[in-house]
Amino acid sequence: MAATRALPAGFGELEVLAVGTVLLMEALSGISLNGLTIFSFCKTPDLRTPSNLLVLSLALADTGISLNALVAAVSSLLRRWPHGSEGCQVHGFQGFATALASICGSAAIAWGRYHHYCTRRQLAWDTAIPLVLFVWLSSAFWASLPLMGWGHYDYEPVGTCCTLDYSRGDRNFISFLFTMAFFNFLVPLFITHTSYQFMEQKFSRSGHLPVNTTLPGRMLLLGWGPYALLYLYAAIADVSFISPKLQMVPALVAKTMPTINAINYALHREMVCRGTWQCLSPQKSKKDRTQ
Repeated sequence: MAATRALPAGFGELEVLAVGTVLLMEALSGISLNGLTIFSFCKTPDLRTPSNLLVLSLALADTGISLNALVAAVSSLLRRWPHGSEGCQVHGFQGFATALASICGSAAIAWGRYHHYCTRRQLAWDTAIPLVLFVWLSSAFWASLPLMGWGHYDYEPVGTCCTLDYSRGDRNFISFLFTMAFFNFLVPLFITHTSYQFMEQKFSRSGHLPVNTTLPGRMLLLGWGPYALLYLYAAIADVSFISPKLQMVPALVAKTMPTINAINYALHREMVCRGTWQCLSPQKSKKDRTQ
């Protein structure tokens, strides 16, 4: 039975609608751009490489985040959560699993680029496939722990979407938070930073960097750092001192990551753009192949 919830404390009707509108724009942008990336990879044989498999995995994860945002957007526009407590648990699990897969997927791409540019060896399928499987299985494992009692999923402050419950601040939450954050935020951040740092050192003499070595790490910090700070504050202090509106800012910031990742990792690359153009212009690409 669908749950009917009154407007949460600290939010007016227009503010809930505003959150829903922002989430809807983020969701549609992320789904469109990452869907285009996935479609291009599936339809363009030249893009089916082990290195691009890592980008494809990231696009799938970011599509999952955007779908999660779409559900939250619809609920916000309805001004209530219509899926009940069990739906909240499913929504929290799906959003958390795809978020972790996105963070770890970015680190996997960083390592893959280091492997390609610094060892001068192409990434092999027998390395890329296990790496992608590890990212997804690890993310699903950590996201399933709150369903089994270590951590807990509950409503966001706006009351129309669900995430890891940080409002309790008890020993259960603190132990889960620090363990999860170490393996799923600090370690991926370290891998991302060191991989690009080694690349920068290797190409410093030539002065030509094949990829941007500073943007990916900054994106991880700016996109997921606000959530990390909010969770850290909740672990050491009473989070109720932060206004509900301010508590929603990290969620809205994080939902921009699918769009940013799609532009940075896929759509700005020449080969992917060419593949996208071929998918969108099948008649032209067929003509080009016959010439």
